Amino acid sequence: MTVFSAISPQSPRTRTRAYVVPIVLGGTAALGAVALVAYLLWPTWGPSGANAPDKLPVSVGGTLFNLPVTAIRMKIQRHSGPQERIDLDFLYPSLEPPGAPKRVTADSVDAAMQPIDRIFLSIAAHHDALSPEQRTATIYPRYFDQAAASPADGLTMRMFRADTPYGSEDFYSAASPALTARCTRDAVTPGMCLAERRVGGADLTFRFPRSWLSQWRDAADAMEKLTAQLRGPRG
Repeated sequence: MTVFSAISPQSPRTRTRAYVVPIVLGGTAALGAVALVAYLLWPTWGPSGANAPDKLPVSVGGTLFNLPVTAIRMKIQRHSGPQERIDLDFLYPSLEPPGAPKRVTADSVDAAMQPIDRIFLSIAAHHDALSPEQRTATIYPRYFDQAAASPADGLTMRMFRADTPYGSEDFYSAASPALTARCTRDAVTPGMCLAERRVGGADLTFRFPRSWLSQWRDAADAMEKLTAQLRGPRG
């Protein structure tokens, strides 16, 4: 006697469901794994994050400096490693790096025109050019006015002759604390001073308002402190 099975074959819909369910479950698990890895690897730092460095090691002319990031004036210069030149500014007299610049609008432009409250510094490779000390000793005296110079409060001022490349400037010098500076005269804009010094393979050029010379010892001390603070480890 022939026996027929009472079990009917699976329908196409049942077979499809049997394939789809494992695929869906596998895809869900894969997406969860990807999301977990992305969460763990997603960077948590930002421009002002807690892990962002406060200072950058920068080599100028083969001389190492440790520079506060927020003191560097140009974003393109805010990276470590060798650079040909770098420009900074610091609040005076605190010598702290400045905060984010305030946006000047038409309503606030009058309030923005305040006396300069910072000292500017450029560090550049000198490539064996004439040093600031050599210029002070051998070049500038050729252009001085012959009028006698008399020191005031330890600071001596010499005028440059009008027919020289420095005709609109005066030269200031002092022995203790040491200071040499070329300063433009007050006109439509306030006079500014340049004070230079050589450190290893780099020349440091400080710029500050001429009016600060009324307290010239404080200005000289500020430049000396900045020079010491910015130097990297010396071998």
